[in-house]
Amino acid sequence: MSLVVFVMARALPGDPARAALGDDAPAESVAAYRAELGLDGPVIVQYARYLRDLARWDLGLSIISRRPVVADLAEALPATIELAAVSIVMGIVGGVGLGLLSLMMPGRVAVALARALPILSLSVPTFWLGLLLQLVFYGRLGLLPFGGQWDSALPAVPRVSGFLLVDTALTGEPALMGRALAHLAMPAFVLAQVSLGAFARITRSALLEVLGENFVRTARAKGLSTRRVILRHVLPVAAAPIVTVIGLRLGSVMGGAVLTETIFAWPGIGRYAVFSIENLDFPAIMGFVLFVSFVYAFVNFLVDLCYVWLDPRVRL
Repeated sequence: MSLVVFVMARALPGDPARAALGDDAPAESVAAYRAELGLDGPVIVQYARYLRDLARWDLGLSIISRRPVVADLAEALPATIELAAVSIVMGIVGGVGLGLLSLMMPGRVAVALARALPILSLSVPTFWLGLLLQLVFYGRLGLLPFGGQWDSALPAVPRVSGFLLVDTALTGEPALMGRALAHLAMPAFVLAQVSLGAFARITRSALLEVLGENFVRTARAKGLSTRRVILRHVLPVAAAPIVTVIGLRLGSVMGGAVLTETIFAWPGIGRYAVFSIENLDFPAIMGFVLFVSFVYAFVNFLVDLCYVWLDPRVRL
């Protein structure tokens, strides 16, 4: 993975030293800065140096901020975690809930939504939906802020945990937390709309597959209601594929927030990545990609552990 990231970063057009110093910088200054960054040596030497630093958990110094990339990512990460967590919760409540309702209340509306929503969620471009929400809820209705994580006109909230929702809750003022939620509403919904459709589809299909089992017929023969049969007997058995999709989506949300954070000026690692690409900040770009890859792999590992807990047969 490190080799792929290194090659992709070096394949970007332009000179990072020139981008950092500006077009008017003297050639001598650019050459000296390239030497300082270690970009003047052979590519194989640069890669060997990169692997050496990576083994020490050192992602290098950002060319633009002149700070360690680890520090930059740590500063931007809480905003992305907050956005990803809220979007996943929205997706679970809406998607899994809709999948359950389509079976517990098998009316035309619930079934039609459970079937159409995945198609709609995959068909609507993220950037288009984000711009549409800004136009309607900010431009026309004035109900929600345009973007950003906090109002610049309001006093800054003391950072205790690094997570704005938690910090506003710790102030004991509901109005501040409400304002933080208002900033979070549109980007979280945009990020959740893909998850919502996927969760609804996998929940419905997983439940339908288990509903044909013999133990379900036995439970119904005992006179149990459809709601009790699904929630008490079917859902625990069908939970494994649902948890898998949720875990995969959680890993992809961390990297997939790039467009959403850019549209809504959300100060997370996605926006940091875009800024780094625009300025040819090689260490920051590679650090972002490696971090997202690690998160995705780690979440998959946790999903495998959940499989053992949900389905004892996996232990055999």
